[in-house]
Amino acid sequence: MILTGPEITAAVRDGRLRISPFEPEQVNPNSYNVRLGETLMTYTEPVIDAHRLNPTTAHRIGEEGFVLQPGELYLGHTLEEVGSDCLVPLLFGRSSVGRLGLFVEITAPIGDIGFHGQWTLMLSPVRPLRVYRGMKIGQIMFFLSVGPVDLYRGKYQAALGPQPSGYWRDQAQAGAVA
Repeated sequence: MILTGPEITAAVRDGRLRISPFEPEQVNPNSYNVRLGETLMTYTEPVIDAHRLNPTTAHRIGEEGFVLQPGELYLGHTLEEVGSDCLVPLLFGRSSVGRLGLFVEITAPIGDIGFHGQWTLMLSPVRPLRVYRGMKIGQIMFFLSVGPVDLYRGKYQAALGPQPSGYWRDQAQAGAVA
């Protein structure tokens, strides 16, 4: 079952859900709006290698905004830290942002129970698009979990700012990379 807006507010108040900073006006009928943080990250090599740590460059979004370019993958982050030890979060782009031609979090919308931190956003524009820190970029819905809970203890726990892929670490631990 999905939490309604009033239940999201109640869950923040009673501690089942942490959203920091929490702004009541960002509560929707069945989701919570999250805003774009101030840092974007891009990979610097022409080929991204899934079995290696890939170099990145960080870009700060200034007051004038930042123009995203088609054909580039931008890793952004939510301004808010969001997490719960009992609710399952799903993050999607806002429809108003999609209508600007920006794909947000298209391949990995589900969060793990027990993750607490800023969410890394995968941003991909169809056309050049100026974005601004603090703009409402996505919305998170929360679902009730059923059954025993095994809390998230992964590599992205307590993330602040955009996090590049840690897929290569998983492969190295599995022995796929010599």
